[in-house]
Amino acid sequence: MVTLTLLHPQASTPLQQWSFQSQSTIRIGRSPDNDIILDDPLVSRHHLELRASPSPSGSLWQLINQGTNGTFLNGVLISRGLVPDEALIQLAREGPLLKFQLEEATLSGNGSTRSEPRPPTLQSHEQGSAPLHHHQSSPPEIESCTHEGNPSNNVFCIHCGQPLVPLQRTIRQYQVLRTLGQGGMGTTYLAWDKQGSQYGRPSLLVLKEMNEDMAQISKAQELFEREARTLKTLAHPGIPKYYDFFVEEGKKYLAMELIHGQDLEQRVLHSGPVTPTQAVEWMIQTCDILNYIHSCNPPLIHRDIKPANLMVRHRDNQIVVLDFGAVKEIGTVYRTRIGAEGYSSPEQDRGSPVTQSDLYAIGPTLIFLLTGEAPLKYYRKRASGYGFEVSSVPTIPPKLRDVIERVCEPKVRDRYQSAKELAQALAACHLT
Repeated sequence: MVTLTLLHPQASTPLQQWSFQSQSTIRIGRSPDNDIILDDPLVSRHHLELRASPSPSGSLWQLINQGTNGTFLNGVLISRGLVPDEALIQLAREGPLLKFQLEEATLSGNGSTRSEPRPPTLQSHEQGSAPLHHHQSSPPEIESCTHEGNPSNNVFCIHCGQPLVPLQRTIRQYQVLRTLGQGGMGTTYLAWDKQGSQYGRPSLLVLKEMNEDMAQISKAQELFEREARTLKTLAHPGIPKYYDFFVEEGKKYLAMELIHGQDLEQRVLHSGPVTPTQAVEWMIQTCDILNYIHSCNPPLIHRDIKPANLMVRHRDNQIVVLDFGAVKEIGTVYRTRIGAEGYSSPEQDRGSPVTQSDLYAIGPTLIFLLTGEAPLKYYRKRASGYGFEVSSVPTIPPKLRDVIERVCEPKVRDRYQSAKELAQALAACHLT
């Protein structure tokens, strides 16, 4: 049985619900001949179809977009693809939002039928983002499966459930499917844990490998291991979950949760500046995560807050903070200066960061989100010393400009003193 629920655009509360017991095609659009009729100007007359395909593990559902304004599956624009259980389907960027839920009818011991949730399917990610992490049970293998009929960007076969892309290699129980990114410290891979060591069933995850040249540098090893130790102690929905840390053939590896989303740097570079309301919402979410790590005992300082380390999770538009390799406990000796140019505070540049140094980075991040330009363009000498001057930027409202200028004051005592205080100031901007 398929259930589709129309959600309130802001509160995400149910507005209307439709259930389909045995229908193999569900048509959605503005026209009266659709199975679900949505009277919205952004919705096309025949906007999309959901089609069921039989498989050994139960019906798999495919979405086919026919709307002129596009269809978004878990925040990703899609023309055709598999629909996982609990997926969010949005008709046009600002159009109606539907939640897709799937239950399979199974035979119980007394011969009656009951409904059970079907494990969600997985599909690949678009360029610049990572796939949605589902804790999936793999469908049984089919001998001599030809993998025919799969969408071109699928990671797994819709028939047999096995990987479609050639395995790059296998590291312990992790099958490397593709490279997600590469930096100076390490390379991150999309990996398939076929043994299901994390959840008792196969699942996708991120596997981070320390680069070979970095493995010879003791400081690089320290930072890599510190990220693993830190993630292991943290538990917050805005921080990737730690799974595993190990050494294989002299190389260090960190396995962690896979986040389906796009970092703010790529988001702005690809789509342009965002609205003040959206920018403020994301920074309030970032403040909540910073408040969590600043409240640890002892407090932790991230030291590398910047757009590239803030990812928007597609399924709920929530921020996830990435890259904890530079994190430090407050009060410890700082022998290495770490920070991104334009986002690092004066005291952090001097090698003496405090929790307010993380808050400082919110200011230039807002500038980047609202202008699409490097924050240093707006950094110049002012009456109180060097700082950001954004009074002439039309996309930054006056109240938000005041928040940016205060959080980026050269002296720590002149800034907001906590992430909670900064979040309250952002919320008080009243941009709607």
